[in-house]
Amino acid sequence: MADNGVAGLDSTDRQILRELQADGRISNVELAERVRLSPSPCLRRVKSLEERGYIRGYMAVLDREQVDRGMYVHVMVSLTSQRQETLEEFERAVSALPEVLECYLMAGESDYLLAVAVADLEAYQRFFRERLGEVPGVASLRSLISMKTVKYTTALPV
Repeated sequence: MADNGVAGLDSTDRQILRELQADGRISNVELAERVRLSPSPCLRRVKSLEERGYIRGYMAVLDREQVDRGMYVHVMVSLTSQRQETLEEFERAVSALPEVLECYLMAGESDYLLAVAVADLEAYQRFFRERLGEVPGVASLRSLISMKTVKYTTALPV
């Protein structure tokens, strides 16, 4: 099998990563069966993948609707300045907002792109006005409201 540009991984390692991305709670015995190893070597490989940083952790993916965070909004943020101190202050403030799930420094039209999860439009309006709009250094905010999730995955191709 081709390496696909993932240095240090063989086809069994990649299969282990695919299986764990699909089901992080799979037992070692079941994982070993799926990748055609005995349990001990399989566990050693998983531990090695963890130690080498390929696996950063394990988590539960929650249903946003069930936890009252069904509205997903992307926000394009432009800052008043590109000075390092402005960027750092913005990043600190946004990192403290639990509604912000993701924050990316961007090249292009906006300085940052945020992914925000809230209950509904009223909750977003309140968050926008009372919290996000008050973050230091913000010059403008453009909201892109998600109407439908067509594809969502956390699994990376390996």
